[in-house]
Amino acid sequence: MFLWEWLLDAVSWILVTWHGVFSLLWGQDSGWSWVFAIVGLVVVIRILLVPLFVRQIRAQRNMQAIQPQLKEIQAKYAGDRERQSQEMMKLYKETGTNPLSSCLPIFLQMPIFFALFRVLQYGVARETPIGVFAWDRYAHLLASAHDAEIFGVPLYGTFVNAAVTPNPQNTRFLAVVLIILMSTTSFITQRQLLLKNTASDNPIARQMKLMMYIFPVMFAVGGLNFPIGVLIYWFTTNLWTMGQQFWVIRNNPQPGTPAALAAEERRARRAAKKGLPVPEPDGTVTPVIEGEVVPEAPKPRTQPKRQPRSKRSGPPPKSK
Repeated sequence: MFLWEWLLDAVSWILVTWHGVFSLLWGQDSGWSWVFAIVGLVVVIRILLVPLFVRQIRAQRNMQAIQPQLKEIQAKYAGDRERQSQEMMKLYKETGTNPLSSCLPIFLQMPIFFALFRVLQYGVARETPIGVFAWDRYAHLLASAHDAEIFGVPLYGTFVNAAVTPNPQNTRFLAVVLIILMSTTSFITQRQLLLKNTASDNPIARQMKLMMYIFPVMFAVGGLNFPIGVLIYWFTTNLWTMGQQFWVIRNNPQPGTPAALAAEERRARRAAKKGLPVPEPDGTVTPVIEGEVVPEAPKPRTQPKRQPRSKRSGPPPKSK
């Protein structure tokens, strides 16, 4: 219970702190000040999760590196699923690999997600002091958050309870748009990871494919009950994930994946454009001619042609 109360205080404090910054631009009671405060909350949370993201990348590389050993275990204990699982878990422990590390950033954001949901749905919507809104210093901001609107829609409004908002039609329309954006960005993020940065023989590829379809459906169904502010939060964090993942896939792809092959091709094109030699995997160097990479032809070893004595340079020899 203490941790939950602490989390509510932390989330609401970050929210009102960013609101104070953006109030300088749009004013204290503007809905956009609160919207960008939610965006600021996403930025803070995602920066704090960067170490977990690095751990996620390392775990994915470890999974790729131990593929041969996993295949041996699966083949050796094909008829004994229990022994197979035991040996695989033993291998994970010895190599320091956690197959669930790829889901850690999502799982660890869920408590923050629910804390923001409670602050908006039960605090702001009902004007009930929750988190730092119960502190005397921030109590006056509760009414501001309750009355703040964008496109005539309050941030606590949901598709399901749109009837209790000042403009139900706008609330439903904005909720549907944000639900579609949230689900689409979630699908694109998972698809980008599966197609570009996952090897075809990766054992968790099937689970990732299931997640690619299951998560967007879950978000779409659950989004009907999410406040507008929560939908904005999740859409923004999906955009952050897409950008962060795109950078990693482009600049530090998993070995043996389509992204790694594309990175090699880009390096070869850049070298060819600059007229630099292109290193091959075996260490040989291919020269560049007229901007294209061509194999280096071996130079034949020939003896120099002997010229007639009459055409040689220098004075003719003196006769004795």
